[in-house]
Amino acid sequence: MINRFAAASLAVLVSGSPILAQTVYPIDRAEILSGAQFDFKIEFPDRVDPAKLKVTINGEDYSAVFGRTATFIEREDGKEQSALMLRDVALARPGPATVEVSDGTRSRRVEWTVYDTGSRKAKNVILFIADGLSPAHRTAARLLSKGIAEGKSLGKLAIDDMPHMALVATAGLDSIITDSANAASAYATGHKTAVNAMGVYADRTADPFDDPKVENIASLAKRRLGLGIGLVTNTEVEDATPAAMVAHTRRRAAYDGIVEQYFAARPDVLMGGGSANFLPQGAPGSKRKDDIDYIARFREAGYPVATTAGELNALAAKSDTRQLLGLFATGNMDGALDRKFLKGGGVKKFPEQPDLTEQVQAALNVLSKKDAGFFLMVESGMIDKYAHLLDMERAVYDTIMLDNAVRLARDWAQARGDDTLILVLADHNHPNGLVGTINDDMSVTPNVQLRERVGVYDKAGFPNYPAPDAEGYPSRVDVSRRLAIFSASLPDHYETFRPKLDNPNEPTVKGEAPGTFKANEKYKDVPGVVLRSGNLPAMMRASVHSGEDVILTATGPGSERVHGSMDNTDVFRVIADALGLAPAASGAIEVPAR
Repeated sequence: MINRFAAASLAVLVSGSPILAQTVYPIDRAEILSGAQFDFKIEFPDRVDPAKLKVTINGEDYSAVFGRTATFIEREDGKEQSALMLRDVALARPGPATVEVSDGTRSRRVEWTVYDTGSRKAKNVILFIADGLSPAHRTAARLLSKGIAEGKSLGKLAIDDMPHMALVATAGLDSIITDSANAASAYATGHKTAVNAMGVYADRTADPFDDPKVENIASLAKRRLGLGIGLVTNTEVEDATPAAMVAHTRRRAAYDGIVEQYFAARPDVLMGGGSANFLPQGAPGSKRKDDIDYIARFREAGYPVATTAGELNALAAKSDTRQLLGLFATGNMDGALDRKFLKGGGVKKFPEQPDLTEQVQAALNVLSKKDAGFFLMVESGMIDKYAHLLDMERAVYDTIMLDNAVRLARDWAQARGDDTLILVLADHNHPNGLVGTINDDMSVTPNVQLRERVGVYDKAGFPNYPAPDAEGYPSRVDVSRRLAIFSASLPDHYETFRPKLDNPNEPTVKGEAPGTFKANEKYKDVPGVVLRSGNLPAMMRASVHSGEDVILTATGPGSERVHGSMDNTDVFRVIADALGLAPAASGAIEVPAR
């Protein structure tokens, strides 16, 4: 006799199998902002007869609900599989929405929740995303920039000193481990999606740009309220986090297409690295696969262009600067440790890169001219890049830089009377742990493996970095008692237990077998080095993300919604509510074509 648990499990397997039932986008349990646009799609596992299709929403034919009939695709992608697609629709009435689909043989039922918002509370929203920020980075930044005595910190970080805090779950639609694309997309749209995707539900078609779209915060804020839009990063501007605020694609690496979408969306402020995909092929440093010069196109559209810190500050100070494109490197920008102290990475090639604080100040100067208010996303993105490379010192210095940028924004908002919601959080975690200190005078050759000099518990004591400067940075990282921060996800690599003073860390190089990596022998002969066997597949060249919740802190109007345990899609809802993007009293919402 089959017990009840086994029977229920069997029923779930049968009814939920994609082989037996249709796939509906938006997905089951999707939460949809009233009036926000999305694409409605149904994928059938084989060819179906359109005459037998029945699709209802709350018992009413879908075409009556949406006001239009969907396109029926008999053989999607030329295969024996049909689909129904209806683009740019919206639901105005809040409440539950039950979608029922039948093709005459199989059926599927999906539940959505359509929600509205309260009236507008905030004129502006600033969303700070510390890409890959772990609690270890946060604690280390506090220790280095504020100091500690007798077990008590000598000061607080701006990112900690906020009235509201929550833990945010980060899992994606297809995995418990997210990447920056689908994580940032959840913040930007309120919908889950898959690894590498942003602003879409990743469907089965080959084209990475035809997947069913969901409207993002940049579009909503501009379309509904006429807000200014700003995107600031120190990675390439085409990278996943900034791109997710605007772009719709399931392939985050499609940089050329993302630049095209930036130009179509026209954010008021766009700055970071990544000029390589704005330059026409053939131009020095270009990575584009066509001859379109997007820097020239932005200029023709009225955008002044900054390529150095001096140009940026000069443009931002001008009273008539109302749009701004800043591209300060062909690839990622360099972090604070290299720019200010070590001069490694790309500093020799791009010596006049602005600090994140300068970028934020410039963005505020431009966007504050918008009478309707603005939405600004600021990413400290190199924290993640350095964490992948097991380069903890560089990641910590960029956490301090993030904190300086947040403090600047908070001071700006307070001087205006607190009309700005400020949110600070990571998009995902890195599995880093602060386990103690490394007791190693780098001026002498160690006589034991350096792992024996890792101090834990009472042997850890306190680090001896120099007193921080006015920006919170110690002048040296090669001190004799350094923080010991290690990752739980490791490729094969030589662990030196020492900061990399020349260039960012390179733990691996390509292996003999295609698609594999091995330990970089550059570090093989460092005194006291340890060859550490990794715990990741050989296909991984670096440390990876982890699935723990991330910390969200918030201040300003609307921040009271931040508390307890939240999902990453809830962050979008906090922003939407603060801006009043779908006020309950508005009734039906007119939705023009996108």
